[in-house]
Parts: sequence; structure tokens; C-alpha cells
Amino acid sequence: MATPLLQQISDIASLQEGDADALIIIGSTFSSLSAPLAEAIAAAQAHDKRVGQSAQLLISDHVPGERLIVAPTGPLDRDYDDVRRFYDAAREGIRIAQQAGATKPAVWVVDVPATSEFNNAEAVSFFGLCQELYEPLEAREHFGDEAIETIEKVTFVSGQLDVGYLLAVEEGRRAGRDLCGTEPERMAPIRFAEYCKNMFLGTDVKVTVIDDRMQLEHEYPLLAAVGRASFSTPRQRPCVIRLEYTGSGEITDSLFMVGKAITYDTGGADLKTGGHMAGMSRDKGGAAGVAGFVKAVAELKPNNLKVVAEIGAARNSIGSDAFVSDEIITSHAGVRVRIGNTDAEGRLVMADCLSHLREEALQAVNPSLYTVATLTGHAALSKGPYTALVPNTQAQSNGVISGLLQASELWGDPAELSPSRREDFDFVQGRTKADDVLSSNNGPSAMTKRGHQFPMAFLTISAGLDKHGKNSQQPLPYIHLDIAGSGVDTGDWQHGKPTSTPVLALAGHFLARH
Repeated sequence: MATPLLQQISDIASLQEGDADALIIIGSTFSSLSAPLAEAIAAAQAHDKRVGQSAQLLISDHVPGERLIVAPTGPLDRDYDDVRRFYDAAREGIRIAQQAGATKPAVWVVDVPATSEFNNAEAVSFFGLCQELYEPLEAREHFGDEAIETIEKVTFVSGQLDVGYLLAVEEGRRAGRDLCGTEPERMAPIRFAEYCKNMFLGTDVKVTVIDDRMQLEHEYPLLAAVGRASFSTPRQRPCVIRLEYTGSGEITDSLFMVGKAITYDTGGADLKTGGHMAGMSRDKGGAAGVAGFVKAVAELKPNNLKVVAEIGAARNSIGSDAFVSDEIITSHAGVRVRIGNTDAEGRLVMADCLSHLREEALQAVNPSLYTVATLTGHAALSKGPYTALVPNTQAQSNGVISGLLQASELWGDPAELSPSRREDFDFVQGRTKADDVLSSNNGPSAMTKRGHQFPMAFLTISAGLDKHGKNSQQPLPYIHLDIAGSGVDTGDWQHGKPTSTPVLALAGHFLARH
């Protein structure tokens, strides 16, 4: 079973017994409800103070299936309340509905504040319930989709939803969860590529997989170094997955995106220890988010958009052929990179992809470049569950970063700004005449000042983007997105559900139909 069928009706009076077998009401005070629902809730509150404080199941013969689920958002008028209150309430409500045996719940979102930050409350509620309903790919393949994904249809009491948009974006998020969350053998580099090929069959997205060793070593030397010890194991061989979409109309925006897909991050020769390796199969969340966004693009077919994505997929295995710190490797852009720590492998995998896309962006209409990665523990510590956006000056001055930040807030996929600074570029400067740039210091990012900002400086230099700053003839806007803190929904990197960030933010900015 794929994303649940979504339909909408204009008002609660139109809800028929056959349309649904439960009613989930999401709101703050439920003051707008009329009798008999308001009376049923009030009567329940008289006996159970949890009603209105947390999601609860009530029995009522006034709703389909006699299942009335009250899912409160809590207050919505405080300085720190945002649209995610509806996302969270929807997750709680659909969890109870599923546990109660409902298969066709109706959802009614009420008490929505009449302010712009809550404009997408109903849509965000839909995305919240889909996040809760998601089951891992391995489980679906073992039990069968229908055995564990029991919700068949969701009916929203609303006349405002763009159903086509919501389903398209959710298909992208679902693919992103699969790609990020699936265990490292099932989603090894070549199988990651196979999933992408199958996902884009019959769409306007062209998929190209580069897995020849000689070609990778020549065109993607940094990625080839990371995967060097994996070439001898066929199922773990590294590859580059290229996704291309060009709208049928006059192109007004060209997006060039790079995703990090480390299918298992051992740390390489700088081995992860102390139990820190569990969950490292999720180190492909950046690539998963990129592929998920392209899936949404493929479903919506925007006329005026061009999207090119390159996904660097590798496993930094340990062995006699593993790359080590102190090596100096010349990048695709001709930059001599000294390896500071092999556990800082994600930026290496992305750098050559970014260099290739830089060359293409110079010939494109209104280009902007992005790298997306579960890159640093520093981002998770400093930003918590929020994506860190690290832009260059051009991305700040042309409005790309402000638009993306606004969309992230309105669509419940929030991010925070971390501007690139001179200290970041100083930090990665080559230390001798033998090297041009240092990939990383040899300490944990979480213990390093500006630990999630300086990797953007490394990517800028190693990919040749420093030649396209604001003082150049062809400035290129570039934003690095570190999703180490936002890539899973509970902070549990081994068991938490992947969020598919930044699909909602990117789609809200570039694809939403206003």
C-alpha cells in the first residue's frame, strides 16, 4: 500500500457512515464545535481530565464507527507556538485511530488561528498523520504492505486542500524515508540506485548511474577514495546517481542539488567507537531528502523548473585499501585536499558532485546550488531538531535563503540560519605548499567551534565555488543544509522514523501552488 488515499468533503454534515469509521478532531479549545459533539466532549471531560489535554478516544453514536478521537494541539497563541502543533496532534490522533481498528478515518481541523503562520494547518496535519503511519521498507517487504499499513483512506473535512499537491509531496517523503531508514545491506549503494531507477520509471526524470571504477576515480576522485576499500565487494561498490528533470515550459529556475548517501558510516580508518556506530545506516538521509524532493517534482511536473541532482553513494569500509588521514587527493575541481579525519567523509563524497554541478550551473537560467547531508554532530547539538542552513553571500542577497526559511516555517519543516564566516575559510586553509585545503580537524565536530559551518567552506573551496563568489563575474548562490539534527523524528538514529527533511521546505518554496 502506498500513501493513503486522500479525499475531502466540504463540511461535517456531508460525512456519511460509509465514508469513514472514525472522526479525529484536531484543535486547541474545540470551542467552535456545535452540539452534539461539543456536548460529548464536555461530558467526557467531566469524568476524565485527560480529554482536551492529550489525544483520547471517546465513544459517540454521533460519528461514524462511534469512534470520536479528540486530538488537542494545546495553546496556539504563545510566542513559540507554530504549525507543528497540528502536525503533532495529527500524529497522536491517527495513532489512536489505527490502534482502535479504524481503516477509514475522517479528520476535522478546527480552531485554526487566522494568522499566516497557520495557513497550512490542515495540510501539515495530513503530513503529520502520514509520518505516524509510515512503516519501514524492510517490514513491508517481510509482512506485505496491507498487513501492517492498515489505513486505506483519509477524509478531510475541508474545502481548502490541494489534494494533488499533498499526495505528490507525500510520495516524495515516503521515498525519502525508505532510502534513509532502510538497513545497510538492503540499501547498499547499488541497491539505493536500483530503488531510484524503479521510483522514476515512467516519469520525466532521467536516471543515470555511474559505477565504473576508472570513471569514478577520474571524475569523482574524492568519492572514489572514500569507497576505495569497498570496490572489491560488488554489493558495496560506490556509485554516483544522477537525476535530471527539465520542465516543458520556459525555465525560470534551475536547481542543482547534491545529496550525501553514506550507506554505512564506520568512520573509516578513524573508526567510530564506544557504541557510536549504531544508526549509521541513516547517514544517507541527505541523499534521501534530495531524491524525495525530485520524486515530488516528478509527480507535479512543474513547467518552469529544471532540477539536476547528483547523489554520492558509498560505504567507507575499513580494509587494507582504505583511505587514511594525511593523504592528499586532488578533487574534480583541481583542488589538493589533505585528509584530516576519515570520519569526515560526507563532505568528500559531495565535493566532486558539487564541482560537476557548478560547471553546469554556469550555463543555466537562474541557478542555485545545494548540498544536503547528515553531516555533523555539531549541527544536532547547536540546532537541536532543526535543519542548519549555511548559505554563501549570494544566496542571502538574492532571496533564496529567505524564501527557503519562510517555507520551512509555513510547512512545518523548520530550519535555522548559520551564515558562513571568514573564520570557517581560515579553518580549512591548507597548512603547507603541498595542499590547498584541509578536509577536517581531527577532533569531533561537536567539540569544534563552528563545527557545522566550516564544512561549507571546505565544500566551497574543494568544489571550485570560491571562484564564483560575489566578487566574480558569475556569482553562484549556494546553500549547505546540515540535517544531522532533523533527519529523524525522535533523535534516535537507530530506531526513529526518518523525516525526509527538507522535502517539505523545498517543495513549499519551489513547488507549492498558491
